[in-house]
Amino acid sequence: MVLILSFVAVVEAQTIRNASNAQVGKIESDGTVRNSSNAQIGKIESDGVIRNRSNTQIGKIENDGTIRDRSNSQIGKVESDGTVRDRSNAQIGKIESGGTVRDRFNSTMGSASGVKKEWAAVFFFFDFH
Repeated sequence: MVLILSFVAVVEAQTIRNASNAQVGKIESDGTVRNSSNAQIGKIESDGVIRNRSNTQIGKIENDGTIRDRSNSQIGKVESDGTVRDRSNAQIGKIESGGTVRDRFNSTMGSASGVKKEWAAVFFFFDFH
């Protein structure tokens, strides 16, 4: 599924839209992730811990952009330039400085303006929930 993230003022919830521009969820300023019915489906905490709807830790984003799964195995990394790599170090996408998100073929998947590139990577490339 291709997701498009549209962001407004930092204090408001940020709308998540799919390729058809339909709202499929939102991210609140504290990292709470909600679906289109406004039910909490996960959270990205300030220390990088990724939790599912049951509040179980399912991963972590480290300060250097490394993304780990629930077993602490590296599943990917977001480099400082926005390049997204999988566990084998293959490039699977890129989040450009202007917020455009591209896949491994350089096709536009959506946009993620105003959100941390690591959070966008979790949505677009690592299916955290």
